[in-house]
Amino acid sequence: MNSYKSNQLPLSHLLLALAIVAVWGTNFVVIKLSLDAFPPFLFAALRYTFAFLPLAFFIPRPKVSWLNLCAYGVAIGVGQFGILFFAIDGRISPGLASLVVQTQVFFTIGFAMFFAKERLKLYQAVAVSVSMTGLGVIALHTDANTTFLGIALVVIAGLSWGIGNTVSRRAGSINMLSYVVWASGFSLPPLFLISWIFEGGWEQMSSSISSAPMSAWAGVFWQSWGNTVFGYAAWAWLLSKHPAAVVAPAPLLVPIFGMGASAYFLSEPLPLWKMVAAGLVITGLIVNLFWPNLEKYFRKLSR
Repeated sequence: MNSYKSNQLPLSHLLLALAIVAVWGTNFVVIKLSLDAFPPFLFAALRYTFAFLPLAFFIPRPKVSWLNLCAYGVAIGVGQFGILFFAIDGRISPGLASLVVQTQVFFTIGFAMFFAKERLKLYQAVAVSVSMTGLGVIALHTDANTTFLGIALVVIAGLSWGIGNTVSRRAGSINMLSYVVWASGFSLPPLFLISWIFEGGWEQMSSSISSAPMSAWAGVFWQSWGNTVFGYAAWAWLLSKHPAAVVAPAPLLVPIFGMGASAYFLSEPLPLWKMVAAGLVITGLIVNLFWPNLEKYFRKLSR
C-alpha cells in the first residue's frame, strides 16, 4: 500500500478544499436564517440528531472509549455549537462570530501546553498577542448587533472547540467521520434537556418543529450533512492524501467566507474597524501556522 502523501494540491483537490471552507464559512449565514424558526439549543439538537441518525446504523463505532466520545460530543455539540447558536441569536453578528470563534486555535495551544507539557514558543506568544488585539478592537465597537456578551459567548465556543480538539487528539489515529457521527449521539441528551428547560418546554419545542418552514429544515440538514458529513469526510480524505501542512492553511479562509457571505446575504456592514480586526486575528493565525516553515526557509538562505 502506497502511503506517500503529495506536497502538491492538484486542481481538483484545491477546489475541494475551497468547497469545504466555503461550506464552513457560509454556514454562519445559514445559522442566522434558521434561528428565525428554531430556538438555538433546539436547532443544535436537531443538527446532531441528523448527524447521528441514520449514519450510526451504517458506520461502525470508532475504536475509542465511550468516555472520549462523550467528552467530544458534549464539548463540540453543546459547548461549541449550542453556545455559538445562542450567541448568533441576536447577540453577535454571524460574520464576526465566524472570526471570533477562530480563537479555538490558541485555546488548543494552551491545552497542549497544560496536558502535553508543550512549551509556548515566542512566535506563538506573538501570534496570540496579535489576534487578541483584534478581539480588543471588536470589543471596543460593541453595539445592538454585537454585544460584549455575544463576543464572550463565542470565545467560550472557541474554548469548547479547543477542548474538543484536545480530546480528539487523545483519541489517536481514527476515522474522523465515524468519530463525529458517533460522538453526535452524546450531544443530544444535554442539548434537548437545555432546550426543554430554557426554551419553553415540550410545547414550545414541538410548536417550533411543526411550524418551521422548509427553508429552516433545509438549514438543519445543511448543518447535519453539508457541514458535518461532507465537511469532515472530505477534510479527512484530503488529510489522507496530503501532509497536514499543505492542507491546514485552508481554514484560514473560513472567516473571510463568513464575513463576505454575511455582508452579501444579510447586508452585514463591513466598516474599517471590522476589516482591521479581521486582519489582526487572521495575521495572528497565519503567524502561528506558517512561522516555523518561514524560520527554516530564512535559516537556509542565511547559510
